[in-house]
Amino acid sequence: MKTRHVFTTPDLATAQAAMDAALAAGVEDEDILLIARSDIELDSIPDERKEADTDFMPAALRGAGYGGAAGLLAGVVAVAMTPVGFSLAGTAAATVAGAVVGCWASALVGSSLRDPIRVKFDQEIRQGNILVIIDGDKTLIDAAESRITDTGARLLPFESLKAMA
Repeated sequence: MKTRHVFTTPDLATAQAAMDAALAAGVEDEDILLIARSDIELDSIPDERKEADTDFMPAALRGAGYGGAAGLLAGVVAVAMTPVGFSLAGTAAATVAGAVVGCWASALVGSSLRDPIRVKFDQEIRQGNILVIIDGDKTLIDAAESRITDTGARLLPFESLKAMA
């Protein structure tokens, strides 16, 4: 599991310096994202650095996992019940069907939920600050924190676990 940390910066130059410090400390490039007011994001932030505005992907992944587990359980129960006549192939099909339905349903719900970072730090974003989100091993981020804050970035009170991609 990776740990997600959020830093706030007053402008794009400071955000870039914070990203450079994180990269120098060993944080992977794909583990650094930015969140800003929509006008700042449109004008100044490259697409590969933007954080999604919804909980779509995490919800889809959770749904696939839970749906697959439910499908597997249903398939195993069906195999155990001899009058049903389910085979192991049927169990695999039930697992796949459960994962697909779970992924689809959860993605629909997740697309309607705002990103928790945007919700929690809405005031920071509206003030024009740029949030630098860094995902990585907790010990790596903790070691990089002083380098990042030396650039003028400020650590915000947010820490959550993020499933590794």
